Amino acid sequence: MKELTIVFTDAEWESMADLADAHGVPAAEFVRTAVRAHEAAEAARVRVAGEAYAAAHADLLRRLGE
Repeated sequence: MKELTIVFTDAEWESMADLADAHGVPAAEFVRTAVRAHEAAEAARVRVAGEAYAAAHADLLRRLGE
């Protein structure tokens, strides 16, 4: 397991701590969940972009594969 130190402003810390408390989880778990959600959203965005690129260039990709 790796460890990371993140520096928050007082306002960021209070906001994040309030949200973690509202969700009933420790701050570290709240941050891990947020990172996982961001990672999943980024993967979905890249997948959609890749599918759009493949669709837009399907003929060229087919010809290159011949």
